Amino acid sequence: MAERAASVAADASAAFAEREPVVRLDGISKRFETKSGTVHALEGIRQSIGAGEFVAIVGPSGCGKSTLLRILCGLEQPTQGRVDWGRGGEAPRMGVAFQDHRLLPWLSVEQNIMLPRLMLGRAAAADIERARSLCSLVGLTGFEQRRPAELSGGMKQRASVARALFTDPELLLLDEPFGALDALTREQITADTERIWTAQRFAALLITHSISEAVHLADRVIVMSARPGRVVAEFPVDLPRPRTDVLGSPEFAKLCSDIRKKLEL
Repeated sequence: MAERAASVAADASAAFAEREPVVRLDGISKRFETKSGTVHALEGIRQSIGAGEFVAIVGPSGCGKSTLLRILCGLEQPTQGRVDWGRGGEAPRMGVAFQDHRLLPWLSVEQNIMLPRLMLGRAAAADIERARSLCSLVGLTGFEQRRPAELSGGMKQRASVARALFTDPELLLLDEPFGALDALTREQITADTERIWTAQRFAALLITHSISEAVHLADRVIVMSARPGRVVAEFPVDLPRPRTDVLGSPEFAKLCSDIRKKLEL
């Protein structure tokens, strides 16, 4: 059974490798020097994300998942290895959404969504139109002029995702963006994220502790070990979309169970 699972994962990885890669991680390792000694966060990560592929990473707390995402968006540098971008080494347009929504409290929802443009100068009419279109896309119609203090937690995260989409990203990075939400809101936003990705088909990387969320959204789930984080398994998610139609199916439950067993090793 283990050999068959490994074979299926290898076949899936080969299939995704045939897509034009947006990014390749070539032997990424990361160490942090602290007062109490060296923290070895990541070890020898070799992965790629294909154009239009949705990849999720699960693993125990402290295994380096978020560090890997921070390396991708340039907030950290690897100690060893390198990040190879597609298109001749040119980094793609990226959008990032974190667990902390990081909305500026003095700006409206619309202005927060346009923040990537406002940081470069005054927003044009086309920018305002795009921000309002994204409000509609993520379910914030009617709240464009509200301040973050007037929004629920779920609405703040919707605004954060809309801001990440404002630049029309080729690669969307999601660092546990729904982790602080209640279960029902989290399920709703996960379904909305799948709907948006299905319509736009950007490449995406999701960091999450939720196995069911990973299986709901991803084409491929990567399982990492405890620190130092290494890739210990990959699971192709060969389930029909939209996944909301199969959340209660035996196939969905079995895949979640198989991933959980790898995490418990």
